[in-house]
Amino acid sequence: MANRSHVVAKVQLELNERRHVTLPLIGTVTVPPPDRLVFYAVLGLLGAMEIVEWPIVLIVGAGHFLAEQHRYPALAELGRAAEAA
Repeated sequence: MANRSHVVAKVQLELNERRHVTLPLIGTVTVPPPDRLVFYAVLGLLGAMEIVEWPIVLIVGAGHFLAEQHRYPALAELGRAAEAA
């Protein structure tokens, strides 16, 4: 039982450390942690180097971001659909 309370405390601490941004029409979204920001940076670099076309970069980036929004199931579904496209 002590392990479970430790895990719950760790998750709550993680959630409290995350930054949130309020966007019009969407609501409050969580800013991704640094490892996911690296993903977006590499994706942007692939677009800048013209290895991947910009529309694909934008669709994959937006889909990945929306899929990570666990608090909004409708946005998560929209994100999964965009990633699959």
